[in-house]
Amino acid sequence: MTESTDLGPEDRKIVTLARSVRARNGVPEGAAVRDETGRTYAAGTVALESLKLSALQTAVAMAVASGATSLEAAAVVSEAVAASDADRAAVRDLGGPDTPVLLAGPDGTLRSTVAAG
Repeated sequence: MTESTDLGPEDRKIVTLARSVRARNGVPEGAAVRDETGRTYAAGTVALESLKLSALQTAVAMAVASGATSLEAAAVVSEAVAASDADRAAVRDLGGPDTPVLLAGPDGTLRSTVAAG
């Protein structure tokens, strides 16, 4: 495992944002993405009766709705052991197949980094 402090400052920032959303909102997952201009978007899991989105899908949707045209990186804080295919697909749709997806545990420890591809 890699400590989140081993990440660069911009990647550490999105892990911290994702962790904060998860804790603040009491949701299973928190996520954050960084767009092509360096803007960040953080979100939690959406679990409504009529709408269910993972935290990362929500963060990507927020970026798109705000006019982002690409992503530099994405981060998810979760108990999961891997980024889901649906999450990676959402990142790939906006950022392309080489966009890194960071997965960290609830304590912020980086578990893995995979390409969205």
